[in-house]
Amino acid sequence: SGVRGPGSGVRGPGSGVRGRTKESPVRTIAIINQKGGTGKTTTAINLAAVMANKGRKTLLVDMDPQSHCSLGLAVPEDQLDRTVADLLRAGLDGSLAFTDIIWQITRHLDLAPSSMALAGIEQELANAPDKDRRLAQVLSTVSDQYEFCIIDCPPSIGLLTFNALRAAGEVIIPVETGYFALRGAIKQQQTIEMLARRVAHQARFNVLATMYDVRTKLAREILTELRKHFGERLLPVVVHFNARLKEAASFGQAITEYDPASTGYEDFDRLSEWLISHPPSYNETITGELADPGQPTVPVTANVSNPALSRAAELVERARALSARTAALSGRISHNHPDSEPDEPGQGRHPGAAASRPLANTAPALAPAPSMPSIFSLPPLVPPRDRLAEKLSRLYGVRQTSQGLLFVQPVGEAHTMAIAGEFNDWSAETHPMRLDERLGIWQTCLKINPGRYRYRLVVDGNWVHDPHNQTVETNPFGELNSIVEVGAHTEAISA
Repeated sequence: SGVRGPGSGVRGPGSGVRGRTKESPVRTIAIINQKGGTGKTTTAINLAAVMANKGRKTLLVDMDPQSHCSLGLAVPEDQLDRTVADLLRAGLDGSLAFTDIIWQITRHLDLAPSSMALAGIEQELANAPDKDRRLAQVLSTVSDQYEFCIIDCPPSIGLLTFNALRAAGEVIIPVETGYFALRGAIKQQQTIEMLARRVAHQARFNVLATMYDVRTKLAREILTELRKHFGERLLPVVVHFNARLKEAASFGQAITEYDPASTGYEDFDRLSEWLISHPPSYNETITGELADPGQPTVPVTANVSNPALSRAAELVERARALSARTAALSGRISHNHPDSEPDEPGQGRHPGAAASRPLANTAPALAPAPSMPSIFSLPPLVPPRDRLAEKLSRLYGVRQTSQGLLFVQPVGEAHTMAIAGEFNDWSAETHPMRLDERLGIWQTCLKINPGRYRYRLVVDGNWVHDPHNQTVETNPFGELNSIVEVGAHTEAISA
């Protein structure tokens, strides 16, 4: 399924990587929505994969601490020695190059993976003057190696999203075609415009309708409302609800590998073609204010109409990175050379310099720069990710098993949860779900006769559709019922 491995995407001068010219800079697109479950990671992975499938050299950057891009592309977590967190921590101090963290997924697709350590970066960089520009700075060092850079952002507005926005020239807001998503999209637009003003940066933003089911009246009405509100900002392409996209993610593959004949592939192929044929127009002068509230409010003008100025700034950042890395390598060589003598008592070889490493990562890890606090000296902000819980997250919703129909929901604020549907005469008491505190889920397994059934969740007495089952239809009350089809091998219903 492609060449994968740490450092397998490392490239240098003369390696045959197609360079970018200053007339054709890298297109950096951030996928942003502070609401979860809108298809951000699905969009990021599959848009990047389709671009790469067209021969466009593409970099996928995972800025979400949950590292779903790695999960969705079958990159083993236990082999991620260095991630975006390390890169942002190092910045341009020369201790780490962008290519040191790259995983080559396919010939034209590279991944900059994430890890849970990214959740602590905001605290680590709290006092850094360039805290919201770290990503833009490190991306500038490899901008001549890629045609497209896709950034998957976390479902929140914070320093990580600020960094993605500063680095991007384009923003795509995936919006699920549901009522609450519509209201969220309007707020998201206002948030992005506010952020852009604060950091004196403008990015073209578009809204992408996702999980669209043309069969439902509600989805069609929401799409119409999105078109009325956003006008030309709503992309003329929609991503239909397609089970193949979810299946591809569960197998750790992009849709280009899993099913290139599917509707999901066709949707992302149309999206990529639209983006390629509609590059953003950088012909405006933007005035904003400094992002740091601790600084005085000073008007800042960012002129993006002159690509030569942007290119010059990019070259300055790359030169600084190269200079810092050269200095760091020189220092490392002097410390590791067998004939060198310590300059002062107590100095000598780095304790880990002789440790064996895979061939792709032959350079030993450097100690953090003195001015940059190490994450290991900080208390953990988030407990390590539970792999079992991670696997369970793929099972949320409903699925057929050999024991019956399994319903699984994540633990939230609910005190009680039950399943009501056509198979139990819409009873809210017949099939309560059991809380498993160890796994952090609600679950129940029902033996149901074969057929097609409508059902809803009853959460603390409130009837709602299953948010993890995208197959729905509108009921006579204008609300959504979730739909499940049971195959022939399950046994008769039992209460």
